[in-house]
Amino acid sequence: MSTPIDFEWLYRDVIPSVVSVYVGGRRRPGGAGSAFVYDDQHLVTNEHVARLADGSDTGRVELRFADGSWRVGDVVGTDAYTDLAVVAVDDLPADVGSLPLATQNPAPGRQVAALGNPLGLDGSISAGIVSGSNRSLPTSNGFAIPDVVQTDAPINPGNSGGPLVGRIADGESDPAYEVVGVNRAKQGDNIGFAISPAIASRIVPDLVAEGRYRHSYLRARTLDVTPTVAEANGLDAPRGVLVVNAVGPDGGEAFLNGCHEAVAHRGAEIPVGGDVIVAIEGNPVRTHEELMRYLITETRPGEPVAVDVYRDGDPATLVVELDERPVAGGRDRDGDGGSRIPIE
Repeated sequence: MSTPIDFEWLYRDVIPSVVSVYVGGRRRPGGAGSAFVYDDQHLVTNEHVARLADGSDTGRVELRFADGSWRVGDVVGTDAYTDLAVVAVDDLPADVGSLPLATQNPAPGRQVAALGNPLGLDGSISAGIVSGSNRSLPTSNGFAIPDVVQTDAPINPGNSGGPLVGRIADGESDPAYEVVGVNRAKQGDNIGFAISPAIASRIVPDLVAEGRYRHSYLRARTLDVTPTVAEANGLDAPRGVLVVNAVGPDGGEAFLNGCHEAVAHRGAEIPVGGDVIVAIEGNPVRTHEELMRYLITETRPGEPVAVDVYRDGDPATLVVELDERPVAGGRDRDGDGGSRIPIE
């Protein structure tokens, strides 16, 4: 069992590495957001925070550190699909250390603290627990971030991009705390979300090195196979994800078969006839979130992957060459969307 957190000590140790982010010289309530020190030259924040810098994906932001000093940072990498961004800073204040990303996602019940700049209030901390994991959080471009961490630690406007922090087991390491999520959004009372360390540790190094992350693209929209979807499709059990529609690269033939029609079943229009994906590279696929998490964290564009499906009731293994997802710029109508309810 992990040692309970002394939040006063956590705040003392962590707050020097938490940064308030402002744009356009505007220091106001509901300021742009927060960030945390990733290494000796870079901060991590949200893409939607960095985008406010000049209305695009690159720009400059003003940074206020816990000691009251100011710096100007350059946005050097962004990924709209996972809402992550990296800001370069030439001269961090003295004695400001980096916060390590956790090596695995936090378990429900773990104590955590959210630090940042809520409502323009620099250097704030709120506390709670991890309420759940493996959530899916929609973005404005129609993509859903998989593997998201849910917490009841209060997250408010301005907390975006700041760290969700937990104590490293037994606290024997230095530092004794790690980032278990990048705060992103509030969804009602006592429900906040943070981008998981599994996603962040995959995306951020590429943002530092190249300024972008190249996402794998299966080119399929899927639907979780619930009991209702299973019945409508004549499946013997609710498992896997149903391919609602699929497209091939450059308009060519698709690797996967999509649904050919929808039928009325239990008061809903249910797509029928598509492939049912049950595994990828031997890893079970039970939900759309599991499929997307595997694609983001374990694959690269151009790689072939083995996809186990049921096609017309018979098992088959298909070798699918992954494409590169187009740069985010609008709602993705054709590729890699997912839902638990029927979709268009």
